[in-house]
Amino acid sequence: MKTCRVILLCLMCWVGLSAQAGELADKLRSPRQVLLMRHAYAPGVGDPSGYRLDDCATQRNLDAQGLAQATRTGFWLKRQGVDKAWVFSSVWCRCRDTAGALDLGSVTTEASLASFFDRPEQAGPSNEALTRFIARMLPGKGERALILVTHHVNIRAFAGRDIGSGDMLLVQVDTQGRAVSHTHIPSPP
Repeated sequence: MKTCRVILLCLMCWVGLSAQAGELADKLRSPRQVLLMRHAYAPGVGDPSGYRLDDCATQRNLDAQGLAQATRTGFWLKRQGVDKAWVFSSVWCRCRDTAGALDLGSVTTEASLASFFDRPEQAGPSNEALTRFIARMLPGKGERALILVTHHVNIRAFAGRDIGSGDMLLVQVDTQGRAVSHTHIPSPP
């Protein structure tokens, strides 16, 4: 009996995720929806002492689990109908690797998506830069999805929500690029 309940609960979660996701491509085609994604799983917290942004070997990076997670997310997004996307990434290798594994087109690094984990005093200025970037992108977005791969600190500062590795937030923004509301989308299983 307990096994049946677990299976039923898993099925209900899957159906709920599928129903939510079925609308995703339509929402991302609208002019004021942006998808923020936290980079996929990279073991540890922060970066090693002395890391350099120009040397991935000195940073905390995706492992095989993280790369598989990002690849699954890309397949999942395509199954939802996301086929035209502008993909932007933080300069950190774990974000660029996540964005690339989505396989939704070329990836452009964007300074306003850079982590400020080591410099929390930069939360305000970083969030203002991200807001301005989004506002600049909205007029030319058309029906393309705007996908931003970044870090948990950036997502928390922008939308007020912590999310897990590989999770996403569908964020409705105003014309100035400010978050109005959001929907959490867990990393696809």
